[in-house]
Amino acid sequence: MPARARSLGSITSRPAAFELVPTLDDLGYVLEHLAAPGHTAVVMTMGALHQGHAALIRAARERVGPKGFVVVTLFVNPLQFGVGEDLDRYPRTLDADLVLAEAAGADIVFAPSVDEIYPDGQPQVRITAGAMGERLEGATRPGHFDGMLTVVAKLLHLTRPDLAFFGQKDAQQLALIRRMVRDLNLPVEIVGVETVREDDGLARSSRNRYLSAAERGTALALSRALFAAHDRLAAQQALLARAEETPGNPTRAAALTALGEARAAADAAAVAHAAPAGADAARTAARAVLDDAARATPPLVLDYLALVDPDTFTEVPDDYEGEAILAVAAKVGATRLIDNIHLRFGATS
Repeated sequence: MPARARSLGSITSRPAAFELVPTLDDLGYVLEHLAAPGHTAVVMTMGALHQGHAALIRAARERVGPKGFVVVTLFVNPLQFGVGEDLDRYPRTLDADLVLAEAAGADIVFAPSVDEIYPDGQPQVRITAGAMGERLEGATRPGHFDGMLTVVAKLLHLTRPDLAFFGQKDAQQLALIRRMVRDLNLPVEIVGVETVREDDGLARSSRNRYLSAAERGTALALSRALFAAHDRLAAQQALLARAEETPGNPTRAAALTALGEARAAADAAAVAHAAPAGADAARTAARAVLDDAARATPPLVLDYLALVDPDTFTEVPDDYEGEAILAVAAKVGATRLIDNIHLRFGATS
């Protein structure tokens, strides 16, 4: 069992064992006396830790090295839950979280109460997410990103990190945090860590535990839709690369057709007419999978499927070139899930 918080007077050197730190005073003392200047990382969580969180903690440990200091925050932030959302239902698994955080390489877990973070009740002054915070997740969950940015800014101030690690699964959250840090000149580097998936492809989430076996089967459509778009784009890019190396000949396709070589003829025709894959093709491939899942039992209820610019989270046109994020959100039963994948348009590889 991980160590629990010690009295301040007993914290006199870098802890040989992992520590739980429950109060702001304890946190301030630990950071002042034990953290390595220039080598402190924070991983912010709402608890119910899983292997996705473990990947963040391991990435933080690797960056700061054995002499650095890794802080994991564990706080279920009421500001980012709207009316009817699952604040009371949100899983709280402190003992298991401490075991995972210690095993992944954290030095301390800062797990304050709501009263510790908001001693005067909900704060009157908050961070505003702006226009990007009103799109996609923000449109579905009004005020969510304002609450998220407010607590992230507060925890950055309290933990004083050089580096802060966030998962790419929450792509819009990560983009907004980066924008806040840039706009407000906060002295911290934001590091995104690749989404961790379960063996069946479902993105790791604390909410996955709510899914029944049948619901989980339907929920797999989210990742399948994203990978279908990725595969459609990759196939078109591979075809275009072949066309650039060996230009197709429509006459050859016609000759193969006359000989009854249907498959070879189709391939020759495809190469001859190869064109860059557009954004609409990726959207169509993903939506086909989601449409099938909408007819499943239980059904997938789509919230949004969006192919967006990663800096603004606005939809990209069909002729878009560059990095994009294909993001999806849906409900299966009572559980709402999100996922995304990064795509690149306009380049063959």
